[in-house]
Amino acid sequence: MNKDFYIRTRKKILNSIEDNSLFVLFSGTAPHKSADADYDFIVNKNFFYTVGIEREKFILLIEKRNNKIKETIFIDKVSPLEEKWTGYRMKEDEVKSISGIENIKPVDGFYDYLNTIMFNDCFSNIYLDLERRGWDSDDTKAFKLSKDIREKYPHVKINNSYSIIAKSRMVKAEEEVEMIRRAIEITNQGIKKMMENSKSGMKEYQLEAYFDFELKILGAKRHAFNTIAASGKNAIVLHYGENNCQMENGDLILFDLGSEYKNYCADISRTFPVNGRFTERQKEIYNIVLKSQLETIKAIKPGLPFKELNNVTKKVLIEECKRIGLISSDEEIIKYYYHGVSHYLGLDTHDVGDREAILEPGMILTIEPGLYIEDEGLGIRIEDNVLVTEDGCENLSKDIIKTVEEIEGFMNK
Repeated sequence: MNKDFYIRTRKKILNSIEDNSLFVLFSGTAPHKSADADYDFIVNKNFFYTVGIEREKFILLIEKRNNKIKETIFIDKVSPLEEKWTGYRMKEDEVKSISGIENIKPVDGFYDYLNTIMFNDCFSNIYLDLERRGWDSDDTKAFKLSKDIREKYPHVKINNSYSIIAKSRMVKAEEEVEMIRRAIEITNQGIKKMMENSKSGMKEYQLEAYFDFELKILGAKRHAFNTIAASGKNAIVLHYGENNCQMENGDLILFDLGSEYKNYCADISRTFPVNGRFTERQKEIYNIVLKSQLETIKAIKPGLPFKELNNVTKKVLIEECKRIGLISSDEEIIKYYYHGVSHYLGLDTHDVGDREAILEPGMILTIEPGLYIEDEGLGIRIEDNVLVTEDGCENLSKDIIKTVEEIEGFMNK
């Protein structure tokens, strides 16, 4: 990814904001953990999307006045002593080369600068990323700034830029698709390592460790999300996270996992037999889930409502579950399939996007049907990552083996 991508991204977003406006994004700060330790810093993804920089306490400020644009990044100061303790600080030249923004100022001067331009230039609007996932969520710096603006500059209208950025992020550029391809390739290698080393008697986390090791070897900085490693009856729980049970001979293990590569995510689910061989019943249920997945992927094309994907999945699952006598009425499917089949994928695993949207080329979706039969302690989910193209779709994770024959052949070769 080079600076041209971020320049294009900002231009696209700024076309959607009013003239005589300010646009502010914060990179974020690692939250405190305990004593003198902090959690790992993960950059605000909207900030990264617009400038490509992963540094704490940075601030992006854009002034749009008389349809002229002035962009500034506020960065933390470089202290040689601090660098000896906590590592390298990004310098101005590097910020410019990554972001394509030439105007750099020290972050401790941000609020004074903001006050000056608010007073002198009389901006009418300010756009802030006011994403809030829960009623009781802690206020971000953007929320705190919005409260200050209301108090200090009551004439300025506060706008939420979150929906504008989210709409832009829904359709991926070619550069973004390539990052996700690489995240998927790394994930594929990790899955193969687990399949090669799976055997009964292991703990779920021991098998998971082969995936973790492969990610580090192949250059993935971190996981896209916490791995689900659910063997046997644990696979009935959609977001099982303990990963500490012993895998027994005859169990299936459901892995929901993914690599993150340069902040772009893969999200893959595979279910395979611990001992390398499916039972006939496992094979029967697995092939139903696989059929529903393949039919859903086949339906993906521009112009299809996003919500229609789940209808395609449910139709196949209902027909097949009736065929084998698992259910007798359509309504009963909710007992065995109780989640949606898809979400958007990108800088976040559950990426931003409108669930009421119509599919467009450049969107990347997960397709992840499943069946969960509690009475049998049997849970199966199969998930791939799919790019919407001009005339249909491309399964970006098609190289990750998933048929019964492929899995058994690979694990027993």
